[in-house]
Amino acid sequence: MNVEVVKEYYGKILKGSQDLKTSACCDGGGVPGHLEAAIANVHEEVRSKYYGCGIVIPSALRDCRVLDLGSGSGRDVYLISQLVGERGEVVGVDMTDEQLATAETHKDWHMRQFGYAKPNVHFLKGYLEKLDALDLEPGTFDVVVSNCVINLCVDKLAVLRGAHRLLKPGGEIYFADVYCDRRLPDEVRADPLLYGECLGGALYWNDFLPMAKAAGFLDPRLVTSRPITVENEAMRQKLGQAKFFSATYRLFKLDGLEPACEDYGQAVIYRGGVAEESQAFALDQHHTIERGKVFPICGNSWRMLAETRFHPYFDFIGDFSTHYGIFPGCASPGTALPFNAAEPSEATSSCC
Repeated sequence: MNVEVVKEYYGKILKGSQDLKTSACCDGGGVPGHLEAAIANVHEEVRSKYYGCGIVIPSALRDCRVLDLGSGSGRDVYLISQLVGERGEVVGVDMTDEQLATAETHKDWHMRQFGYAKPNVHFLKGYLEKLDALDLEPGTFDVVVSNCVINLCVDKLAVLRGAHRLLKPGGEIYFADVYCDRRLPDEVRADPLLYGECLGGALYWNDFLPMAKAAGFLDPRLVTSRPITVENEAMRQKLGQAKFFSATYRLFKLDGLEPACEDYGQAVIYRGGVAEESQAFALDQHHTIERGKVFPICGNSWRMLAETRFHPYFDFIGDFSTHYGIFPGCASPGTALPFNAAEPSEATSSCC
């Protein structure tokens, strides 16, 4: 799909989130309570041109350096700006002139709103498949986020490899995107409207997992998911029986992660301290760690906490000296649809 189609759709055709035809590019759930005040601090025009498909704000961002891939109007950049604080930094990359103009126009307004002496945000024009062409030093970002944009990229592997290159060891890419339960036919992928609505470029979920591993992210973790509703009858006819999902994944840059959940008799205790997760820490959809409780954990999950920015918030029990086989209850990845597959009427309703 020509990038000019995407530029046209998001730069000229769409005037606001109300113009979207599906729930794919909508935030399908309520705003978490700890983010409500921060979102209210974002300029109304910036919020109105937000086209994300999830809340892509991981916890424990204070003083971090964050990169937003496909930052659009800047909503998530300005939201994260408040979470990293004045000593942190957020860089947004987008290819659409109109969206970048909206983000830049309101930069000074936001800095005054946040009470910052100088901007802690920067916006760059560029293509996500060509991050190495930007003046960004490798290994300097703590976190990379992206909100319903990678599906619009032709070379998704290049995007993931670029993110891996820019992350510090132990850093993560935390992103929401659209996935499908099957590989889509060429006529769907070539349809400009379906592509612009984040459906035509959706990856088959079981193609994404090996792609992430090929980029260096060896153990992708699903955080949240929801089915996407398509109310437009003409679009439904084109899509046939394909089912789509908005899913948030986190991918850690940790060398040597194992291909399965291996048991070394390890455990962690969440000591608290993460403001957004005072009572329990959610690593992913399978690991919610209650504060103060000894929580048995596999070797990969242990490293995702011990060798990342989350280390100060945990006590760690055990090491890798003794192996006990596959962690009990661990399912082999890539054998079943991992997403919440509830029918749309049972799932979170569309915001569109």
